[in-house]
Amino acid sequence: MRLILASTSPQRRAILTSLGVDFEVVSPSFDEVPISGTPEQVVMERALGKALSVAAITPARPVLGVDTEVVIDDGDVLGQPATAAEAHAMLSTLSGREHRVISGIALLGGQQQVASAVTIVRLRHLSDDEIAAYVAEGEWQGRAGGYAIQELGADLVATVEGDINNVVGLPVVLLADLLATEGLSLPVAGGNPETT
Repeated sequence: MRLILASTSPQRRAILTSLGVDFEVVSPSFDEVPISGTPEQVVMERALGKALSVAAITPARPVLGVDTEVVIDDGDVLGQPATAAEAHAMLSTLSGREHRVISGIALLGGQQQVASAVTIVRLRHLSDDEIAAYVAEGEWQGRAGGYAIQELGADLVATVEGDINNVVGLPVVLLADLLATEGLSLPVAGGNPETT
């Protein structure tokens, strides 16, 4: 199996590479306009849109589309901060609180499969100085919620419930389930274990 990844995310590429997946990256042409619905519906629709935009030009190969959002408990969605000040504000909002990392996956192979995964993350209570020092490192750039759990941002995290790979950018447990439906499996069975 040679999978087409309809994403330019370096985190998703890194996860697939670590799992030993044979894949090729094709940048999706999907326009991410605002979509109404629950966060789960939005990420699934965006993932499907990305996958379909690539499947149109590579119809004979399985295509994987993914979209991820960070949602706080009042339902607000935190996207990728545009500035260091926005990153600081996001991390201040997340400090000491739980938030949900929700990813939609669309796998287009023998059939069209779309599903979502949720991981619950709680950050430590962070001081303003801790947040400022983290933001100064620049890891917030291109990261929903303003942090990277697989890098220095791991120190910001108190607990993770669910698939930690989902927080990085690709829910491996869900991907394995969808591949199994296609009669396929990951070269490295199961990926990283779920964390509780």
